Amino acid sequence: MTIIVLTTKAPAAIGPYSQAIKAGNLLFTSGQIPIDPATGKLAGETIEMQTTQAMNNIVAIVTEAGGTVEQIVKTTIFIQDMNDFPVVNRTYEKFFAAGRYPARSCVEVSRLPKDVLVEIEAIACIA
Repeated sequence: MTIIVLTTKAPAAIGPYSQAIKAGNLLFTSGQIPIDPATGKLAGETIEMQTTQAMNNIVAIVTEAGGTVEQIVKTTIFIQDMNDFPVVNRTYEKFFAAGRYPARSCVEVSRLPKDVLVEIEAIACIA
């Protein structure tokens, strides 16, 4: 059985997809871009500001599903410029307890929705 997860604390989907799907104890989020759900606007121009908002959106969805950031087991980060990788790392790591990071992939892509600098998706294991 699958459950659609929806929260107003993360931006609404801009296409035919769900914010997240819970399948058993696994939660799969859709990629989150740095849109502020309160305003519907891009949350800043810098990679640091955009990474923070994308992660805030992930946390909001995981929380809505009954989980915590500690239950995130895998993330995938898409960035427009691999030169931003050090800043993304510094910003991303603030969301996790030291040494308790999920598995992760990070890839450079040529373009992201709404021409943002970063998009992040996550998988969490929620008992």
